[in-house]
Order: sequence, then structure tokens, then C-alpha cells
Amino acid sequence: MLHTTQLYQHVPETRWPIVYSPRYNITFMGLEKLHPFDAGKWGKVINFLKEEKLLSDSMLVEAREASEEDLLVVHTRRYLNELKGNGHERDFMDDKRVYIMDVYNRHIYPGDRFAKQAIRRKVELEWGTEDDEYLVKVERNIEKALQEHLPDVVVYNAGTDILEGDRLGGLSISPAGIVKRDELVFRMVRGRQVPILMVTSGGYQKRTARIIADSILNLFGLGLIGPESPSISAQNSDTPLLPPAVP
Repeated sequence: MLHTTQLYQHVPETRWPIVYSPRYNITFMGLEKLHPFDAGKWGKVINFLKEEKLLSDSMLVEAREASEEDLLVVHTRRYLNELKGNGHERDFMDDKRVYIMDVYNRHIYPGDRFAKQAIRRKVELEWGTEDDEYLVKVERNIEKALQEHLPDVVVYNAGTDILEGDRLGGLSISPAGIVKRDELVFRMVRGRQVPILMVTSGGYQKRTARIIADSILNLFGLGLIGPESPSISAQNSDTPLLPPAVP
């Protein structure tokens, strides 16, 4: 049966492949200010990029929320109910087409031992791991992962909960280290002409928005994203898989 959906949209060449919606920013009568998570992080990232003259509203692609009817086209209702459990590792447990590499503090993540089996390349770190060790391990393991499994597309979960001082992440990566990490990932993936979708994910300090914006500016300055980037221009303008996305 044909299914009518508003999820897919033509993206004019004047728009950048940066997906954003004001609805990403959570407000609840001001109470969100008391929570350690910066609920307005993504709006701040966009504002920083506007201040730097990199973006304007007319250049953004606004996210559209999938309805339950959209999701039921490709998933069972039972599966959708299970999504409310432990995320992508359980989701792709038996799907050999999906290769998961994860870099994490081994003392706190993942707590689900069964889900952990789905991670094909586990890069386990100790409390307080710093830039040099972290970046070496990221680069080395991405190289090996791409040798083992050259993907059609990479979904890059670029969390900033690795930042020094983040109580939930437990690592000690500097702002410059995060910017360098994103650069490494983009260089290695784009160097193989593979499309990459970047999601900004977790990060629980007020300064993470500035770091994310600085990283995007760095990627643009290096020609790894933007209208002159060869992998972007080679993609069909109707595709929903567009690098990078915020968040």
C-alpha cells in the first residue's frame, strides 16, 4: 500500500544540510534551568553559528516529526513499544548490516550487558581519560572499523558528555579535544567518500553549545562540510541522509 508522508522533502540548493527545529529546546515554566542538562543547547548552537555569519534561518532544514503511522510502515507496534527500553544496540542486535563502534567509559556504560553484545568494536576507557590517549584510540579504531566494514552511510553520535567536568561522562577531554575528534571522524569518513550524518547527542554542561558551534565552524573552515564539500554536492537533494545534522 502507498503511504503518504511529509517526512521527505525537497531541499533547495540554497539550504544547508543542517537539520534543526526550535522544538528541540525544552522549556517548562523556567524549571528547566534547575536541571543539569542544558535544555536549550541546540538553539544556542544555531545562534552562535548565526553570530559567526555561517548560517541564516533560510539556510536551515527544519526537522519534521515522524508520526506513529509513519513509523508503523517499517516497524511493528511491538518493536516501537520496546524502543521505550535500551536504544540502538538492542535495536540492531541481530542485524549484520549495521556495524556499531562505541567509545565509552567502561565503568559506567553500557549498563546493559546483553545490549553490549551488539557493539562490534568496543573502545573502553578509564575514568579521567585525557585528550592524547582518547584521540589516538578514536583514530586507530575508526581506521580499523572502516577496514572491516565500509558502510553506505555513517551515523556519527558526536556527544560532548566526554568533556572534562561532566559528572555523567567521567572523562577529561578538553574543548579542543572534542573539536579535534570531530575533525578526525569527518576526515576519515569523508576521505572514503562515505556520507556522514552527525548528531550532537549528550553533553550536560552549559559550555557544550559553544564547543559544538566551534566544531562546526572548524569543519566548515577545513572544507569538510559546506556547499564546496564534494561528498555533499554528489548527493541527491531529496535524500534525508544529510551531513551534518544538529542535533
